[in-house]
Amino acid sequence: MSLSKYEVFLSVVELGSLTRAAEVLGFTQSGISHTISSLENEFGFPLLLRSRSGVKLTGGGEQVVPAMREILKWNEQLKQQVADIHGLETGTITIGTFTSVSVYWLPGMIKEFRKEYPYIEFKLMEGGYYEIEQWIESGMIDCGFISLPTRDKFEVFPLKQDRMLAVLSREHPLSNAPYMPLAQIAHEDFIIQKPGSDYDARRVLDKAGIKPNIKFTVGDDSAIIAMVENGLGISILPEMIITRQNHNVAMLELEERSFRSLGIAVHSLKYASPATRRFLKHAQDWLRQEPG
Repeated sequence: MSLSKYEVFLSVVELGSLTRAAEVLGFTQSGISHTISSLENEFGFPLLLRSRSGVKLTGGGEQVVPAMREILKWNEQLKQQVADIHGLETGTITIGTFTSVSVYWLPGMIKEFRKEYPYIEFKLMEGGYYEIEQWIESGMIDCGFISLPTRDKFEVFPLKQDRMLAVLSREHPLSNAPYMPLAQIAHEDFIIQKPGSDYDARRVLDKAGIKPNIKFTVGDDSAIIAMVENGLGISILPEMIITRQNHNVAMLELEERSFRSLGIAVHSLKYASPATRRFLKHAQDWLRQEPG
């Protein structure tokens, strides 16, 4: 059993390309291809289907991926436990995150964490809420920032509440109103985040029984704000995203105050690595001290 082969194989699967995996890992493409072929020979069946558009798992490949991830996860835990015994603080933490956390929390959070644990490394995987939940469940990441509520099987550590606000252009007739009437939203052109990242806005709309007139579905929060600035519609976004950007939009409290609850989750704290457990505590402590 070669753990390095498993690492190469899973990198190819995650990146969807032999070429990209070679670039990330610092190998030649032929070296990556040779490693995959060697693994297929060991197992006695093909793991990947290769095409011009990239690679895709075979049925057999899909079946062995979860076990490989478990083996590598336990190997990482073993290395960290051994390091703990020697009084060393080492390891790698793979974190699932989304844009606002990546921009506004993680840089400061990691900076402070590394003052105490300078030899712990980080790997960040950015996606929508649904993707992060999938990554936690499959073992691709050690922990992930999520919007609550999330899946019951996870262990969750609540972090902070973030107000949901209506975002309008300065030229909108309601831009100076004291609040955004919920019923009015149904009569406006609406700009929403892409599926998987739209949970928070959807919760507000569903609770109010509103079916929005969606004109644009956008993957980037900054792009949504820019579209609102240009009068292409209104949106509902978390306060953390809006207030920390330079923009020319009006932000209105909703008629019924609404919040997104942010937390960090692991599949099982019992089986989390020592480095991950340290980071979970640090994230909670850091946000208690962080103003705003």
